[in-house]
Amino acid sequence: MKEKNTAYCKKCTKYSNWPFSKKKNCTLKKKVISLARYTVAFNRVIKEMTEGNTYLINLTFPTEIEINASLLDIFLVSQAPFKLYFQNKFVTFSPERFIKIENNQIKTYPMKGTINALVPNAIEKILADEKEKAEHTMVVDLLRNDLSIMAKKVTVNKFRYIDKIKAGDKTLLQVSSEISGILEKNWHEKIGDILFSLLPAGSISGTPKRKTIEIINTVEGYQRGFFTGIFGYFDGNKLDSAVMIRFIEKQGDKLIYKSGGGITIDSNVTNEYKEMLEKIYIPR
Repeated sequence: MKEKNTAYCKKCTKYSNWPFSKKKNCTLKKKVISLARYTVAFNRVIKEMTEGNTYLINLTFPTEIEINASLLDIFLVSQAPFKLYFQNKFVTFSPERFIKIENNQIKTYPMKGTINALVPNAIEKILADEKEKAEHTMVVDLLRNDLSIMAKKVTVNKFRYIDKIKAGDKTLLQVSSEISGILEKNWHEKIGDILFSLLPAGSISGTPKRKTIEIINTVEGYQRGFFTGIFGYFDGNKLDSAVMIRFIEKQGDKLIYKSGGGITIDSNVTNEYKEMLEKIYIPR
């Protein structure tokens, strides 16, 4: 039943405490960093990998954008499973769930691997890509181990299935998995411990997590801030949460879109650069 003061989005089949809007056709222009600048950071990451310091790292960069809409307009017009607008400081419209807890069962849904749906045989191509498979497998293994800190009977229920993500005027295919475990019945009393044991999310950091975070702080050269954090809703019985990706932040009179992607030893710098830019969009 629809709750009072909520609106229903037919496209997302979701309820929201904000009305959905189609009043603005947002036009987004990107002032992207150069491939040369990206390559410098990429090569430093590869060097760390050859030295055995990291095996998977989520490399991100800020991109200044121009758009004919305010952050609130963007929040209202964007269509995504998870959305958050915060005090005219940032907006996020995330396709990626972090964890969901219900009936003492905890689930997480790592999302790694992206391809344009218009690429011929896109599904077959992304699932057959060895680099993408290795990246996704490492994230699944990391998050399976993370869940094991607080949960028992941790299992990978689904491995590498396809999600369709609307990316402006394009459709992206993203590869996801589902991992679950069983929590103690009093998990409600330990919700902080559960969350902090899993942070930061493996999909936006890498493995091994602690060393990879050190490398990220050195290589990226900017502050992520709330970007790649988490947000969610807890009603006393159920918890649902998401990773803050697809993220726009207001900095003075500028709007900054933060995006990135997972790097492995087999990554191609041009492909990773293009993927980072493809993730700069408003889902409508």
